[in-house]
Amino acid sequence: MNHVIASTDAVWMLIDVQTRLCSVMPEAQMINVVRNIQRLIQGAQLLNIPLWVTEQYPEKLGETLPELQMMLPEYTPRYGKLSFSAWHESALQESSVSVAPQVVLFGLEAHICVLQTALDALAAGKQVFIVEDAVISRSEANRLNALARLRDAGCMITNTESVLFEPLQGAMHPQFKAVSALIR
Repeated sequence: MNHVIASTDAVWMLIDVQTRLCSVMPEAQMINVVRNIQRLIQGAQLLNIPLWVTEQYPEKLGETLPELQMMLPEYTPRYGKLSFSAWHESALQESSVSVAPQVVLFGLEAHICVLQTALDALAAGKQVFIVEDAVISRSEANRLNALARLRDAGCMITNTESVLFEPLQGAMHPQFKAVSALIR
């Protein structure tokens, strides 16, 4: 199994970064998480990596944060869901997510929707990467517990910069300078 994220093998998923959910997260941590997610959205576009967006019960919890929505290309698939695990959504099962061997997850909450989506993706035979500095829970203890459980279950715990640079494989990649600029 390849332990490096490949642009040709991966689908990235933004899980439930919605207005009402974000408003109850620790503010300073949420600012950092949003900044990293913005970098990931830009990186996915630069590297032509499929990005999927889920929203947990959007009628009650709101839509994806406006500052993230404005960065998403028109064609970005967005799925409302009622299951905590995005993996249960039939539209995802019929999409590129179902054939991609790697799934990269970020969003919230780490110990609920990210955790359940990751565990279901693992059960489906996917290699799952969790972007540690781009996931959050209301409680840091819950976030850390989720990361430990995910690592124990077989997920690769990574970070924003690694996710952005691994698909490049080196400084000769045509998007190296553009990706590098995202972290400055």
